[in-house]
Amino acid sequence: MSSPLASAAAPFGRVITAMVTPFTPTGEIDLAAAAKVAKYLVDSGSDGLVVSGTTGESPTTTGEEDGRLLATVLEAVGDRATIIAGIGTNDTRHTVELTKQAVRIGAHGLLLVTPYYNKPPQSGIIANIDAVIAAADNTPVMLYDIPGRTGIEIAEATYAELESRPTILAIKDATGDLARGARLRANTRFALYSGDDVINLPWLALGAAGVVSVLGHVASDRLKAMVEAVDAGDLATARRIDDSMLSLAAAVMGQTQGAIASKAALVALGVLEHDGVRLPLTPATPEQTQVIREALTEAGVGR
Repeated sequence: MSSPLASAAAPFGRVITAMVTPFTPTGEIDLAAAAKVAKYLVDSGSDGLVVSGTTGESPTTTGEEDGRLLATVLEAVGDRATIIAGIGTNDTRHTVELTKQAVRIGAHGLLLVTPYYNKPPQSGIIANIDAVIAAADNTPVMLYDIPGRTGIEIAEATYAELESRPTILAIKDATGDLARGARLRANTRFALYSGDDVINLPWLALGAAGVVSVLGHVASDRLKAMVEAVDAGDLATARRIDDSMLSLAAAVMGQTQGAIASKAALVALGVLEHDGVRLPLTPATPEQTQVIREALTEAGVGR
C-alpha cells in the first residue's frame, strides 16, 4: 500500500514518531493501549508512526506480535497517518518473513535497519536490501542508517548503487554526520529524515524532509511547528521552538534508552498506565522519572 499522505518531497510524512510498544503488567503486548498511544500521537501532530522499531523494542517482540501490533495501529489511525513497519533484523531470512507479513497486513511503508552485530560487508548490505525489495511488492522502503547501534555505516558508494532501486524512497539518517548528509541530499534522489532528535533542526535546515523521532511522544506538536517554520524560511522561530524542547530532549534522550524514557513520560501524561519494558531493558528509575516529570512541567507539556 502507499501512504495516505505521500508526496514526492516527503514520501513518509514530516513528523514520524517511532512508537513505543505498550505491555501489560505481565509482559504481554497491550493492543488496546497501543491503539490509544497511536491516536494520541496522531492527534498531537505526528503524521507518521513507526511500529516495531528500536523504540518499539522489536528485538524482544515476536513476528506474530509485530503483526498484531501493526494491524491494530493501522485500524486505529491508518487513514490519518503513514504507518511504517520496522522489519529489519540481523537475519535476512527473518527480515524477509517480517516484510511479507507487513505487506500482507497493509503497511504503508517499511523501515529497514542495516543488519546489526554481524557487521556485513557493503555487498551484504545491498543483498539484504534487495531481498527485502523482492519480497515487498512495491511497498516503499526507508533505509535506516545508525552505525552506533549496527556497527556498520552504509557507504556513500552503496547509496549511489541503490539509486537504481525505485522503491527505496528515503533514508533515516542517525549517523550524526551532517556533512555527509549534505552530500547525500545533493547527490542522490533519496528523501532524508533526521534520525537523531538532538540535531533535528540542523537536519531540517540542511533540507531533510522531516524527522523520525522518539521525542515525538511528548513534542509532536512542537516538531510539527518547527518543520513548518523551516519550510517558511523562519529560522528564528524554528530556533525558539527547538530551544523549548531542549530540556525535554535531555530528559527523554539523555538519561536512558528511548523506549524506557518515552514510556515513563507517557505514564506521567496519563496516556499509558504501565511503563513496563522487556528485558534486557528495565524501567526508568524513580530519579529518572522525576527528571522527566520536571521537564514535562517546565515545557508545559500536558497542560
